[in-house]
Amino acid sequence: MAGRGRGTKEGEGAEASVSERSLFADSPYAEPLPLALPEPHPGVAPALPGHALPAQVTAPGSIARLRRRLRLPSWPALRRSLAVAANTELDRGVAFLLVPVFLAAGVIIYFSLAGEPGFAQPIAIVVLATCCALATRSRPRTHLFCMAAMLCALGVVAAKVETWRAGTQMLGSEIQTRLTGRVVSLEQMESGRIRLTLDVVSTAYPELRYAPERVRLSARTVPADMTAGSLITGYARLLPPTGPVRPESYDFSFDSYFTGIGGSGFFLGNPKTIATQGPPPLTARLSSAIENARENIADHIRGKIGGAEGEIAAALIVGVRAGIPDEVNEAMRRTGIYHIISISGLHMALVAGTIMALLRGAFALFPVFSSRRPVKKYAAAAALVSIAAYLVISGVVVAAERSFIMLAVMLVAVLFDRAALTMRNLAISAIAVILVSPHEVVGPSFQMSFAATAALVGAYAGWADYRADKVRTPPAKRSFVGFLSRKFALAMGGLAMTSIIAGSATLLFAIWHFQRVSPLSLIANLAVMPIVSLIVMPFAVLSALAMPFGADGPFLYVMGKGLMAMIAISAWISERSPVDAVGLISIRSVLLVAVALVIATMATTWLRLAAVPFALAGLLTVPQVLTPDVLISEHLVAMPIGGGELALNRERSNEFTTDNWKRALRAKTIIPPEIFEATDTRFDLDPLDLPPGSPFYCTGDLCIARHPSGAIVALAKDRKTARPACAFASLIVIDDATAYNPCRDPLVLVVTKKQLARDGSAAVFFDPQSAAAAPTIRFAVDKPYRPWHEQRRFSREARGLPPYNQREKYKPKPAQ
Repeated sequence: MAGRGRGTKEGEGAEASVSERSLFADSPYAEPLPLALPEPHPGVAPALPGHALPAQVTAPGSIARLRRRLRLPSWPALRRSLAVAANTELDRGVAFLLVPVFLAAGVIIYFSLAGEPGFAQPIAIVVLATCCALATRSRPRTHLFCMAAMLCALGVVAAKVETWRAGTQMLGSEIQTRLTGRVVSLEQMESGRIRLTLDVVSTAYPELRYAPERVRLSARTVPADMTAGSLITGYARLLPPTGPVRPESYDFSFDSYFTGIGGSGFFLGNPKTIATQGPPPLTARLSSAIENARENIADHIRGKIGGAEGEIAAALIVGVRAGIPDEVNEAMRRTGIYHIISISGLHMALVAGTIMALLRGAFALFPVFSSRRPVKKYAAAAALVSIAAYLVISGVVVAAERSFIMLAVMLVAVLFDRAALTMRNLAISAIAVILVSPHEVVGPSFQMSFAATAALVGAYAGWADYRADKVRTPPAKRSFVGFLSRKFALAMGGLAMTSIIAGSATLLFAIWHFQRVSPLSLIANLAVMPIVSLIVMPFAVLSALAMPFGADGPFLYVMGKGLMAMIAISAWISERSPVDAVGLISIRSVLLVAVALVIATMATTWLRLAAVPFALAGLLTVPQVLTPDVLISEHLVAMPIGGGELALNRERSNEFTTDNWKRALRAKTIIPPEIFEATDTRFDLDPLDLPPGSPFYCTGDLCIARHPSGAIVALAKDRKTARPACAFASLIVIDDATAYNPCRDPLVLVVTKKQLARDGSAAVFFDPQSAAAAPTIRFAVDKPYRPWHEQRRFSREARGLPPYNQREKYKPKPAQ
């Protein structure tokens, strides 16, 4: 590869000119030139008397000739160039940018461990790596390696500390009890029910020995005087937190453990408020006051705007989004604009930008004051206070908390005359988030947020460097219409590039977590984001400022009209979206693309080219994933039968589970079972006569289906019903926790309800080469249990006991 300033003709050799940048070899911006000896001519003596030329020069081989023709640098020159580029990256501070990367790697290692580690091992590694780093300061490479190991171990320690600090008491088994609790929050759901978060005060009939500290319940109606902080009581059905609906999917137990929710369920009747006994703690009173203020503001907004627009406005201003209609949520997900609903960096930035623009505009009215005072810092300080208030009033959700940290770092940088939008500030905010909430690292919100932000900051920095080297001529004088047209084109182009860069950076993360893409997201964002940025959020800020004075009506009216347009656009584009579900992808591809993203966004020299092989490897490994042939949960079984159809064993199924399985298996249509009336548990037809791809046929307590590969799946109520299926089925699922394997054939896979209760949902894989081969199975929960799965061992099903109501069901009936 020819360096800058080299001769353009091949035979110039030593006569080549020298680049001016090569004179500053010690400069961090120096670019080394590949060295090459003059090409000797046949019969010419060596240039220096008494010295022979190297063998590859006196007698060049085919590789040397090819290298010269392609102008590729020699290996020694490449090594020197690599060393100089690495030193340049270190001088520019890439080591600090890698601190959150290695911390996050340690967190991922902790949550990926097969068993729960103790404190001693990771702390010992931190101490040992720190001592090695101190002892190897004179050896840069070894020092950096020790620092990386220390940061990874520190990430493990941080995750372990958070797990120990959370210590959530999780409900082990389903039970009904009279519960008394203090209301933490209440939300009006789209279905009309009320969702309550309660701090448990007591339980009775029966009294729970290991009651969870906080639960989340729903109720049909609640008393009119119920508010946050009220003490209520009622008979409730409590359920333990559920696990993943399939292996490698979202784990509700994991999220519940770190959010402090030990159980969920619903009130069997309407709860009642009771008199409080003594004042609650100060923290509870403060939390209740904030929650009541949020609910009052949300009710005020709904009353002013109404409809789906009012629900979205309440979500944007105070973070209450349980009442948004499902069809609106789905339309925004399909079009890739659902990020507008979740209070995150976009909203925080728009609030801070609106406050700064208003204040700087107001200061501009007083030129004498503005010329003598740092009004930009005043505006930044006011913006910092405003986003802190926005964080509190929006409920301090994790996404808003992370966005507040990121934006607060940038605003503080403005106060200290530093650049606001830099990769260093992003690294500082990432370090803060990782140390405060390590479990967020393995969640989609953290990954997609920081991936998009890092890609945008890196692209902005690269574009700024490119423009700095360009010689720009003054723009030609244009008319007013031409000026506006040019500004509009630049704004739309910038918005399009922002959407493309952020969408590309988060694409594989979205597919891994949600198994869906939004092919029309660019069009949707181009159409919607100007409305959100210029109308919705600025008028939301103005309405919040005017609300204490009762003058927020006009601002909320304009905001509602903007949201109405946004909903209409998203619905129109959603109807024309060609694809949604894309199925499963390999975790290796996500990790490789993450490495490529880190290299591409943090490197500033030609070393960023190292991201290309990682990105290509990530894209090539996307399809290297084994799609399940059967998915099993504790109450549902699904099997793809070809043609985009998914056969289920129940006519009514859990909507969330079914939707997740449809996206994972790329199914479009649900095929319910065909139920036949019969006096016994046998079919009239031979199961071996079922054609491949048959849905579930049920009679009595037995259901049979046939996979397109020819394998037969049988679902039985108990062991007695399952025994005849051992003769023809490859997979038997028994819906009985007391049952055990009735088949002696090792080629028949039997899954009982006890196994599902212990190990969670399962994915079954048939051998594509032979339908007679034994299927393989993978469960969602591994053992030994981690702290967020410990409660699984205490359920009645996991202990091989029948449910409580089964005792009454099988009592002998009295004689007539």
